[in-house]
Amino acid sequence: MDPIAFDIFGLTIRWYGILIATGMMIGIIMANFTCRLKNLNYDEFLNIVLISFPMAIIGARAYYVIFEFNQYKDNLIEVFNIRQGGLAIHGGIIFGMITALIYTRYKKESLLKYADVAAPSIIIAQAIGRWGNFFNSEAHGAPVTQVFISKFPDFVQRGMLIDGVYYQPTFFYESIWNVLVCLLLLYLLTKTLKRGTVFFTYIGLYSLGRFFIEGLRTDSLMFAGMRVAQLISLAGVALWIIFIAINYRKRRHFNY
Repeated sequence: MDPIAFDIFGLTIRWYGILIATGMMIGIIMANFTCRLKNLNYDEFLNIVLISFPMAIIGARAYYVIFEFNQYKDNLIEVFNIRQGGLAIHGGIIFGMITALIYTRYKKESLLKYADVAAPSIIIAQAIGRWGNFFNSEAHGAPVTQVFISKFPDFVQRGMLIDGVYYQPTFFYESIWNVLVCLLLLYLLTKTLKRGTVFFTYIGLYSLGRFFIEGLRTDSLMFAGMRVAQLISLAGVALWIIFIAINYRKRRHFNY
């Protein structure tokens, strides 16, 4: 696929950036609905987003560069070039949540209640952002046969034909999984649950899907011979289980 959407006044606009921006905008629009669903202040939610999102981008890039530093050590200026990819969602979540935690503590607000309404927005943005990887011809799996790839829509088949070889569309698997998780999270928000349940369910289910999909990819970030995303995903599933085990054996109920 052509990663370039168009040129304007000599500036090349890439699909990767367009899709990340689109995912963010759809997530913000969705949050207007989820905030009203839980009677939360949408303006305060936007304040958290405006502060956390830039740090999430920095974290996503820093995370990627740390594990792929050999690509940049001879030309450090390329560390700042994210237009061709190189953002790791785990780094974005970590930096974004730390920033949100600092802000909500300062404002004497509950991070978990805002994290719950943000969870569907985050994962739908991830689902859309994965298509940026499609246009960059990255985040795919190993070579597959034409018979295998023929089961997918025509445009996916064309995009996965790279230098004459068909590749497994792992970006597509993750995008579909993320949409399904988003729908479940929206359903959970209609229920009366303890604070943090929806957010930690997002962490757990996203991590569960990512663990298996990551095993199919050929471009994983590695550490000591292991796939970093799978290690982080295992930790994410464990956090989810621990949260449920601790909070749902108590009688105390946290209301919005």
